[in-house]
Amino acid sequence: MNAKRPVCAAPALPVAAPAASQPYQYSDITQHHQAGTDLAEEVALAIAYNGISQAVMLVTPTDLEDFIVGFSLGSGIVEDVHDIYDLQLSGDGSARYAQVQIASRAFWNLKQQRRQLAGTSGCGLCGVEAVEQALPDLAVLPGAPLPPAHWLEGLRQRIGQFQPLGQHCGAVHAAVFMDGQGQLLLGREDIGRHNALDKLIGALVRQNIPMAGGLAIVTSRCSLELIQKVLRAGIQTLVSLSSPTGLAVQWARRHQLNLIHLPQKSAPRVYSPAQETPA
Repeated sequence: MNAKRPVCAAPALPVAAPAASQPYQYSDITQHHQAGTDLAEEVALAIAYNGISQAVMLVTPTDLEDFIVGFSLGSGIVEDVHDIYDLQLSGDGSARYAQVQIASRAFWNLKQQRRQLAGTSGCGLCGVEAVEQALPDLAVLPGAPLPPAHWLEGLRQRIGQFQPLGQHCGAVHAAVFMDGQGQLLLGREDIGRHNALDKLIGALVRQNIPMAGGLAIVTSRCSLELIQKVLRAGIQTLVSLSSPTGLAVQWARRHQLNLIHLPQKSAPRVYSPAQETPA
């Protein structure tokens, strides 16, 4: 992948047929009935920067280029997509490999971090060696208006069109982007909640989709590492279908990120910015 190469616009709708599932046979506990079902797949993806191994992540084997770009940006390995000069994927089955060429300054910063990540689908901070790395000094956003309430109406149902794998076989999280006009543009899925967000950010950057005025929607628990990823991407509003953690709210307020929880059966809850208590 050449970061400066023009890329195609995002499709209006995702591909209907899931690409990362396989049929598996199962029987019920009494063994009186047998059937088959599709299950989401995961693979080990080893990522090396300038020839040096950096991380092994468990991911759903779709949109891997989007994931690597988003992971590189969201983890602070590069500050700009133009610092990624080339990306080559190889391997098959359960073992995949990515060789990423990055700018010298980015590689020098990476070596200074002295990190060796062993990533899983459940934890976004595996392998971080110091508290300073888990709680980095990130830029405060300029602040943006909250999205109109009607943008969030029926959102749980509407994002279903961007979850073909989840609807087909379950076991995956999704991250979806809504633009500054309230239109759902694209989504990405993965067994890892932070992986799905990395894929979404990578897709937005690679396809030159403006993020101004838009918002990211995640179907998963909203904890600190998701806040950090959207802050680094410059997305100013994050909507989560699950409750945020206390630390996530603290960081959102400190960095002027709009943070909204969309409960299943009640009105959206704005956690950030903090709302003034009526006198």
